[in-house]
Amino acid sequence: MVPVPVDYADPGGRTIEIAVSRIPATGTRTGTVVFNPGGPGQSGMTTPRTIAASKAAGLLEHHDLIGFDPRGVDYSAGLTCPEDDTSPPPNLSEEEQARFVAERDAATKQRCVGQDPALVRSLTTPTIARDLDRIRQALGEDKIGYYGISWGTALGAEYRTLFDDHVDKMLLDSVMMPELNLTAMDDGEATAGENTFHEFSAWIARYDSVYHFGQDEPAVAKALLELRAELAAHPRKAPDGSVVDGKTVNDMLANPRNEWSELASRLATIRDGGAPATERTAVPENGFGWDTDRTGGSTFQQNALLCNESPSPRDFDTVWEHRADRIERNPVAGSYGIWEQKCVGWPLPARQWKFAPGESPLQLVGHAFEPVTPIGWAFAMQRRIGGDLMTIQDDAHGSLSSLPCAAAAVTFFDTGRTTTESCAGPAIPPPNS
Repeated sequence: MVPVPVDYADPGGRTIEIAVSRIPATGTRTGTVVFNPGGPGQSGMTTPRTIAASKAAGLLEHHDLIGFDPRGVDYSAGLTCPEDDTSPPPNLSEEEQARFVAERDAATKQRCVGQDPALVRSLTTPTIARDLDRIRQALGEDKIGYYGISWGTALGAEYRTLFDDHVDKMLLDSVMMPELNLTAMDDGEATAGENTFHEFSAWIARYDSVYHFGQDEPAVAKALLELRAELAAHPRKAPDGSVVDGKTVNDMLANPRNEWSELASRLATIRDGGAPATERTAVPENGFGWDTDRTGGSTFQQNALLCNESPSPRDFDTVWEHRADRIERNPVAGSYGIWEQKCVGWPLPARQWKFAPGESPLQLVGHAFEPVTPIGWAFAMQRRIGGDLMTIQDDAHGSLSSLPCAAAAVTFFDTGRTTTESCAGPAIPPPNS
């Protein structure tokens, strides 16, 4: 555990402890790599164990692998905010239901902020970057390597902005935008998701002999949208009692490529009058064997950190207006947005990121078809802070460590050599595979 001040402007005041995990290098140790898996709000305590079992395991030969829980998460003064699950009254319109939920959740968040306003106010990327530097000091290192994914890329960019002299090498996978704005996040993800829908439609068209939706992308897209409209107007009941409606279809239209074969089969089943099979997804184990109380993250910490740093609107009416505009521009993926609505009613002001270039070796990793952190964000971050960009030809968020090109990450941390090469992603599974 590493003690840190709640407020770095008051270093002699209240402190909390940051939990840190470590796997020592298996060979000749040349350095340390600290990991953050993103979120924000995600626990990083088991990330070294995950990396050690991945295709990036070669990092462990010469580097200690370090994980930590950011402040407000699990072992590091973890914050919880019990949700109010009160259901909206019946017979409300979609907008009225959304308003009810937004106002209900805003009241819950305001109550939870009031329980520890000083700690909640401290949940910002610069503050956590300062915590990261306290971890460096506790490890006795003059410089640390850093490997961040998703929001962890923003933490890395902030650490490099503040403490570039203490960065050995830094790798950022699935790169965030350089200026956090939840409205722009929903817009960017909707555009990327709409592109995925059209790519999915083109893929289905290539297998028209299997799925029979049409022989080209426009025909397939039209057929899928007509199926969505038909079920929105006339929902069906599946044998298990679930409802198959327009949302059921829409939720299948812009998903990862490794799901396309299965989703196309389900859509064909629905079109032909059947009901898609439902599957139970196993919940991954995030905690340690002796501790079943930890959740692997904190939704409230995520909410607090994002809203403490995004200038997105705090009122429901503006958020709903943005959503309607987003759906008009992106008929399939426009309704997928989850970010902007998080800050309705948030009571604290936003303090935006101010990233700057550095001199330490920097490897950025983007994913050509990814909708979660679109590749355009990686280009924008590169323009802001520098570094070389490797592009992976896949749509999987933070997938570098699971691919053969994870060898490039090992080479980078061993030698400091960056790359601008393209890396192949996994092939799209063919029909019936």
